[in-house]
Amino acid sequence: MIRVAFQTLRARWVSFLGTVVALVLGVAQVAAMGLLVTTAFDLPDRPVERFADAPAVVRPDSSGWDPAHHDLGVRSPEAARGLSTGLRDRVAATGRTVVDRTFYAQLRGGSEDQVGHPWPVAAFGGYRLTDGSAPAGDRQVVVPSGQARTGDEVTVLTASGVREYTVSGTVAPVGYEDAVFFSEAEAARLSPRIDSLVALGPAAAVEDAVGDRADVLTGQDRHKADASEAEDRETLDNTITLVPVMASVAGTTAVFVVASTFAFAVVQRRREVALLRAVGATPRQVRKMVRNEALLVGTAAAAVGTVLGLYGAQLLADMLISMDVSPEWFTVTPSLHWTVLAPLAAAFLVGLLVSVGGAAAAARRAGSVQPIEALREAAVDDTGVTRGRALLGAAALLGGVGWTAWIATGSPVTVLSPTVYVVSLMVPVLAAAVLAPLVVGPLTRLLMWPWRRAAGPTAMLVRESALTARRRTAATAAPVLLTVGLAFSLLAATDSLGAARDSGLQNRVVADYALAPDGTPGISAEVVDRVAEVPGVKIAAPLLTTVYWKDEDRYDENDGLVVDTEALKRTMDLKVVEGSLDDLDENSMAVADLWHMDLGSTQTVLMADGSTARLKVAAVYEALRGEDVAYLPPRFAGTAAYARDGLARRAYITLDPGTDRDAATAAIRKAVAGSGATFMTRDELVASESAYARHLNEVRQRSTAVIIMLFCFIAILNTLLMATADRRRDLAVLRTAGATPKQVLRFFLAESLLVSAIGVVLALAATAVNLAGLWGALLQLFGTTPIVVPYAVVAGVALVSTLLAVVGTVLPVGAALRARAVQLIGARE
Repeated sequence: MIRVAFQTLRARWVSFLGTVVALVLGVAQVAAMGLLVTTAFDLPDRPVERFADAPAVVRPDSSGWDPAHHDLGVRSPEAARGLSTGLRDRVAATGRTVVDRTFYAQLRGGSEDQVGHPWPVAAFGGYRLTDGSAPAGDRQVVVPSGQARTGDEVTVLTASGVREYTVSGTVAPVGYEDAVFFSEAEAARLSPRIDSLVALGPAAAVEDAVGDRADVLTGQDRHKADASEAEDRETLDNTITLVPVMASVAGTTAVFVVASTFAFAVVQRRREVALLRAVGATPRQVRKMVRNEALLVGTAAAAVGTVLGLYGAQLLADMLISMDVSPEWFTVTPSLHWTVLAPLAAAFLVGLLVSVGGAAAAARRAGSVQPIEALREAAVDDTGVTRGRALLGAAALLGGVGWTAWIATGSPVTVLSPTVYVVSLMVPVLAAAVLAPLVVGPLTRLLMWPWRRAAGPTAMLVRESALTARRRTAATAAPVLLTVGLAFSLLAATDSLGAARDSGLQNRVVADYALAPDGTPGISAEVVDRVAEVPGVKIAAPLLTTVYWKDEDRYDENDGLVVDTEALKRTMDLKVVEGSLDDLDENSMAVADLWHMDLGSTQTVLMADGSTARLKVAAVYEALRGEDVAYLPPRFAGTAAYARDGLARRAYITLDPGTDRDAATAAIRKAVAGSGATFMTRDELVASESAYARHLNEVRQRSTAVIIMLFCFIAILNTLLMATADRRRDLAVLRTAGATPKQVLRFFLAESLLVSAIGVVLALAATAVNLAGLWGALLQLFGTTPIVVPYAVVAGVALVSTLLAVVGTVLPVGAALRARAVQLIGARE
């Protein structure tokens, strides 16, 4: 039957055009995304930056700390604590040793990611003086040329406060960082932690002096001490997290489209298959023929899709780079390396499996065609609902509604995980696609009801055409359903979840005003003290730190906020479920319910500065994932400079009763002027917080929606082209019956609009199920919250889908009408 299958493909290539295009695009997507993932796991060595001219770098030993198992930006306990002065002295005994420190230091008006270092370490990173001299005193700095000139007075923002310095010299900028250099003594005052040591003594002596107390980095390993190492890991983690989700969603969509177009191709060839049965072909041979067709189509399409994915992977990488998901240097280069060959081979095999698997149902249907059907003149679908189809439809309905109900009631936190929830949103949409053939009849009658008394035969013909070809109608409506349903569900879920988080934050913050960073990563303690001096003003500025719990041979970490208890109660409305914030003292803490710590229990915690504390759980509050922190007493404020940068991310302000509001707010604005902080209301704070928190989630979900829509738009156009091009008989019948070309075109145009309307209605039904589940989940997590629907975007997607359906219909019909006109002219001549 392989020869018959090959001949069939040659003779009926139009019938398989939709399948080929869908499969090529699906395989290309899988190949491109697989290349991105494998490339991210096996990156080329990045050049050493800050220590390119250093023979050896000693840094804390964090061998027991796998960054992939911890939150981004969190230091290991060893890295937070830094190197000890004793180890510094041991290394110094082997030869010249330079202490390196990295801390927050930003010129007023400078870049937000600007850092400070002691001057002696500059030489190892390629810095060279272009003017002036090294800093000779505590009030002198060296800055990149172009930001100030030698002799200028500059304002430098640090975690300890805002201070004036004199520029003693300038250096040529480097590409990997923006740094301000201080004298060794001033750098030690600003940052007591020793981040690393540059050892210039004999390598063997340095190794012996360090022993197992720290790591000694040489060669390419010195890049591990660069800040870009952690930054690259963060962006690549985003890539590795996002791409598999996009691949699974796109792959599932491709499987469905391929299966649908294969089934449609069999429906179109029903009489042809019946003729084979009439001349003696057995059902088994017919099934084998269809499977062989799928194998031939799959092999060719998978090969083309693999090549397309190989050269399209960089386009996908460029899209992720433009959305700040992947690093700018991230590239995919064709080669014979396993990171290229493995995903390409996997994509090719996926294409074959999708092709053969997608044709399985079509093969069974083809095998059930009876020889007598070859004698039928009317090429109509079998409009009866088979038991298998009814069972499959019922299972799809129960699965879609049941899954959504489970999320709404049993696992509402699922909506907070974009990678899981994106896939969950597909279930009701795919269920609606499975149900489509069962509901085409009722939907057709409902949508055509307003035109039941329309003059002329067009409305009646469109209605009866859809009713007598339900499988064709369902197959051509499926891409519209997938496009509108998935885009609508993804975008509405993203916007609704963002609005719910905004509402939750607004309810949690009870302070009327706040301070937020203004072009800086945080707010210094000096700025907080200035505001606190304003009469009638109370300010709470939680300092972000890290607390560690030892779990057997590894550490678990959690964020901690150091804040005064009275200030916490005055500015935040925590939902305390056990204990009371009134019980907080210098030896206790408040923890999130997600941590499952018993009220009154005593926990031994390791702080970022290396100290150990035993703290009693005085209160347990309700929190969402990502918002769970330990509220710690003020005595741990010093640990913030070790854990992060010693800056407060936000500060909350309340006014005492009777305070002149206008005078107080004016004094606050004056106090923070030029300090890298901005004064705002609570509503403005919520807006800025939500914009920051939602960025990555929106990028993930919207980029997935873009991939889906691009794929489905092509599927709509290609499926309608395939369906309409194969209906020359219908066109001929209409022309023979006396229909003018304009009437024929109007009929097909109206039919394509009906098909699009059916797809949109089913998409709206599936989206309604998704949004009902989302509303139930958000109700449990945040209380009453609105469902936000991006009407304009969804309407645009539906409109584009409809236009593509119309184009996919008009093009082949117009071509057929022109061809028939030419034939008639030739006959007359």
